[in-house]
Amino acid sequence: MSTLGRSKTPSRDEPKKPGVFEKLSGTLSRKKKAPEDEHGNQGGAHHATDEDEVLELELEGREALDQSLVPVLARNIWLEEGEIRRYLTKETARDQKLAQVVDLLIYWLNEELADQRIVVRHLQEDLFDGQIIQKLLEKLEQIRIEVPEVSQSEEGQRQKLQIVVQTANRILGQPREQEKWSADLIHQKDFTAIIQLLVLLALHYRAPVRFPDNVVANVVVAQKEHGQVKTHRITEQITTVQTELAPKGTRDAFDTLFDYGPDKLAHVKTSLLAFCNKHLNKINLEVSDLDNQFQDGVFLVLLVGLLEGYFVPLYHFNLQVQSHEEKVKNVQFAFKLMEDTGLEKPRSRVQDIANGDVKSTLRLLHLLFTKYKHI
Repeated sequence: MSTLGRSKTPSRDEPKKPGVFEKLSGTLSRKKKAPEDEHGNQGGAHHATDEDEVLELELEGREALDQSLVPVLARNIWLEEGEIRRYLTKETARDQKLAQVVDLLIYWLNEELADQRIVVRHLQEDLFDGQIIQKLLEKLEQIRIEVPEVSQSEEGQRQKLQIVVQTANRILGQPREQEKWSADLIHQKDFTAIIQLLVLLALHYRAPVRFPDNVVANVVVAQKEHGQVKTHRITEQITTVQTELAPKGTRDAFDTLFDYGPDKLAHVKTSLLAFCNKHLNKINLEVSDLDNQFQDGVFLVLLVGLLEGYFVPLYHFNLQVQSHEEKVKNVQFAFKLMEDTGLEKPRSRVQDIANGDVKSTLRLLHLLFTKYKHI
C-alpha cells in the first residue's frame, strides 16, 4: 500500500473522430528462436522442461505487466511438493485489453479510497492481505467488518482475509466459498483471482469505468508431484459485455423503456434528437447519434449555452477532444453550467456520460428537454 501520488484517469485507445471545430469556425525485443538441429529440436541438448516453462512464464508475464503488477519474486517461482500455482501465458500478459482492465481497476480503487489516503499501485502486492478490499467494502456498504486484530503471522493474515472474502461473496450473491477467488488464491497473489473479484465488485457498485468487452485470461496451472512439475492450461473470463454504468437506485421511466419498450424508446430518442438539433442548428451543428455524440461533452456544453441564450466561448472547454480526461473535463463543465441555471442535480454521473452510457445520456438530455421544451 502506498500513499504517494494519485493515479490519473486511464485514457482509452480510441480512433480519432472528426471534431466540430471546422463547422464552428465557419459559423464563428522479442528473443530469436534457437536454430533447430537436424532432428528438428531447438538449440540445447534437451527440450525445456515444464518447470522451465513455468519459470519463463512467470518472468516474462510479470515483466509485461510491470506497470501495474509486482516484480517477480523468487519464492513464487519454485514450487514445493504438492503446491499449485497459476501463471498468465505470455500472450495474455501482453494483452493490451487486460492491461486496460488493470489500469481502470487501479483508478477506481484510488478514487474510492482517496479520502482514506490509500493509493494502490500494484494489484497483487497491495491487495493480497485483504486490508484494502476490507476498506473498500466497508466504505461502499457502509458496514464494519469484524476481523481479528492485525496479525503478523501468515495464518492470522489468512484468517482475516477469509472473513473479508466471505463478506464480499455475500454482497455479490456468490457462494460462501468461491473457488475462483478463494482466500488462499488471493493470499498467494494470484493475479486472476484478484482481478476477477475486483471486476465483479466494480460492476456491482456501478463503478464509473467502462471495461473492454469479453476479456479473457489464458492461464497455466502448475503443480509439483513426485518432484515433477505438471501443467495444464485453462481460460478464465475476466469481463463480459458491460451493459450499464449508472448507479443502482429507484427505477424510473427510462429503466422501463430499456427493459420493455423498444418502440417507445425509439420515439423518445427521435423527440430528443429533434430537440437537440432545433437548437444546435442555430450554430450550423447537427447531431445524428445520441448514443455517442454527447460523450465528449462538446455538444452538451454548446447546447446548454444555447438553451440559456448565450454562446460558450470556445476557450472555456476542449473543442477538439484528444483524451478521456478532456472528455471528463468537458462534461464536468457542462454539469457546472446546468447547475448555474438552477437545474436539479442530474441522476447521471459525469463519468457515465464520458464513458458513453446510453441510459445516462438519455436521462440527462430528457432533463434538459423537460425544462426547455417550450423555448
